[in-house]
Amino acid sequence: MLNQTDTQTILAQYADGPSLLDSALSGLTKTNLDLSPGADSWSIRQIVHHIVDGDDIWKTCIKTALGNSDALFSLQWYVAKPQMEWSESWAYSQRGLESSLALYRANRLHIVDLIEHIPGALEKSVRFDRPDKDELRITVFDVVELHVRHLEEHIESIKAIRRLRNV
Repeated sequence: MLNQTDTQTILAQYADGPSLLDSALSGLTKTNLDLSPGADSWSIRQIVHHIVDGDDIWKTCIKTALGNSDALFSLQWYVAKPQMEWSESWAYSQRGLESSLALYRANRLHIVDLIEHIPGALEKSVRFDRPDKDELRITVFDVVELHVRHLEEHIESIKAIRRLRNV
């Protein structure tokens, strides 16, 4: 059973994700979005696209768990390529952020709405197929918490770039 206080805190942080990301990007110019810590590192723009795409991909896991807890969720197709290749395949460095940020806001709002309307939503789960590891059961709460932490890590990266590049 999930601790109600911790659950509400994590769910509030998840719902607030778009605002937190907007705040991390506040005041940046289009040119600033291309700043990175070094030549072999992602730019702020690429980090944002990565955050949004990860959130969008895992949204499918959440919706699967909410609708069919016997289903198997797999990311084999995704982990078959390194992150940098996905960045290139999906043109992270060339695209603006408007559509990605709009998708992020909509996905978070949609998932929070589902969680609020489906009894026991956070405890629902799906079988998760992990490459070269045993299958495990992952709950909706696990995925929500994963994305709260994922966003925190990447916002710290954005802040570090801003400090490094004085923006």
